Amino acid sequence: MKRQTANQTLKRLAIDLASHPFLLFLAFLGTIAQVALSIYLPILIGQVIDQVLVAGSSPFFWQIFIQMILVVIGNTLVQWANPLLYNRLIFSYTRDLRERIIHKLHRLPIAFVDRQGSGEMVSRVTTDIEQLAAGLTMIFNQFFIGVLMILVSILAMLQIHLLMTLLVLLLTPLSMVISRFIAKRSYHLFQKQTETRGIQTQLIEESLSQQTIIQSFNAQTEFIQRLHEANANYAGYSQSAIFYSSTVNPSTRFVNALIYALLAGVGAYRIMMGSTLTIGRLVTFLNYVQQYTKPFNDISSVLAELQSALACAERVYAVLESPEVAETGKEVLTSDQVKGAISFKHVSFGYHPEKVLIKDLSIDIPAGSKVAIVGPTGAGKSTLINLLMRFYPINSGDILLDGRSIYDYTRASLRQQFGMVLQETWLKQGTVHDNIAFGNPDASREQVIAAAKAANAEFFIQQLPQGYDTKLENAGESLSVGQAQLLTIARVFLAIPKILILDEATSSIDTRTEVLVQDAFAKLMKGRTSFIIAHRLSTIQDADLILVLVDGDIVEYGNHHDLMARKGKYYQMQKAADFSSE
Repeated sequence: MKRQTANQTLKRLAIDLASHPFLLFLAFLGTIAQVALSIYLPILIGQVIDQVLVAGSSPFFWQIFIQMILVVIGNTLVQWANPLLYNRLIFSYTRDLRERIIHKLHRLPIAFVDRQGSGEMVSRVTTDIEQLAAGLTMIFNQFFIGVLMILVSILAMLQIHLLMTLLVLLLTPLSMVISRFIAKRSYHLFQKQTETRGIQTQLIEESLSQQTIIQSFNAQTEFIQRLHEANANYAGYSQSAIFYSSTVNPSTRFVNALIYALLAGVGAYRIMMGSTLTIGRLVTFLNYVQQYTKPFNDISSVLAELQSALACAERVYAVLESPEVAETGKEVLTSDQVKGAISFKHVSFGYHPEKVLIKDLSIDIPAGSKVAIVGPTGAGKSTLINLLMRFYPINSGDILLDGRSIYDYTRASLRQQFGMVLQETWLKQGTVHDNIAFGNPDASREQVIAAAKAANAEFFIQQLPQGYDTKLENAGESLSVGQAQLLTIARVFLAIPKILILDEATSSIDTRTEVLVQDAFAKLMKGRTSFIIAHRLSTIQDADLILVLVDGDIVEYGNHHDLMARKGKYYQMQKAADFSSE
């Protein structure tokens, strides 16, 4: 991914926040009101002190005192309302950001998803966005108010005493120099912190989802060691980042306290020397100095938090700015157009440009054929299907469906014509009915039941507590692997696609059920072009066409009897399978 600079990330943040103009405008008004009331209060305090010292109690004293009470009440109400406005704005932004990144993930190339760990992506969508929201909250609550307070305080101090204002302006940059030095260092550390947190999340996700495999291989010690290293790295970067960021506040407070003491001494000396400066105006000025220097403390703390927020935002926006899959097709393919004849014309493809897996592949598959794809692991069997489904773009050549390039059609309409059952099952959180109707949400209960019966899943569904209304939590972990696979098979029976793709579709079900499902598949495949990726060669002997792939090349093709008669690669594979089954 392209790494963004902090300035680019800040620009993206500003543009996205500006997409909520009404909330942003209210937050802006609230910020101005809070600063104005905070600036006006010291003026009243100084006037009250001068009234007491010069004239004693007078009607003006009580008028000013009442104004002070009203200003305090107003400022309190504004300070109560502002965080509500800021939170509303920030959480509206992060809500939209989450939706955008989820939509983006579904528009990214499969190759991009393959390169990312699921735990890493979950970390970006959840933890990083939460961290970004926390940083934005501090920016609105402290940074913007602090910056505006600094500017207005300077103007107010200039109205009271020019020389002391110049002293303030000359000395306070010291605290900014300190905070900037620390912020640069902490930004790098916060970047490392977010990266190691993503690795940690990925390992935890693997530990939870692959617990059975880890234990069956007795890999607990190795996995714990990897997690220990990830935890140590995360703890190290976190501790360093927090240490550097935590030194900002005390350092700037120390500098500001020295400035305050110096100005108090200079002001007292000016009064004793007969200056026009009064005690009340000195108190007002010193209040402004506090209001001027205090935001530096807040801003310095925010800068440390901002580095963490920017590091998180950078990771999120890196996903949002990743190139999407370009839609080359313009024509919508409908079911009545599909007969099922497929041709590969001089197709070449590699997952990496420098490593070509499939080289100059050409094959014609008649409509309605039952095609089996066999070959050793890594030969390119699943790759062939990935290209047909347009999960990956081919390097050269073309793939035709009924004489037309599949790239003439939109991806969605093309994939709508395919039904896939993969070796790895996937169920969503929802009812059994929802999972079967995943590809056809408008299906009736009767249609769902018919599909379940065809897949031989009806029996075990009836044994569930609420039958078809039983909720499957955690992607159906309460079901056996075989039961979960039967539900995915039922999806295909409900969709009734024009072209079938079966990738070891019955690998996780028992032999008796497999016979019944294979019989149902035979009925479903009748008249439809079907692709079967098989490791058990005994299940594909009745195929119309068998493609034998080795290193991305079709070395043989034909039916079972023809290939056995040639005594080539397929013959050797059959003999090896017969030997291993003895």
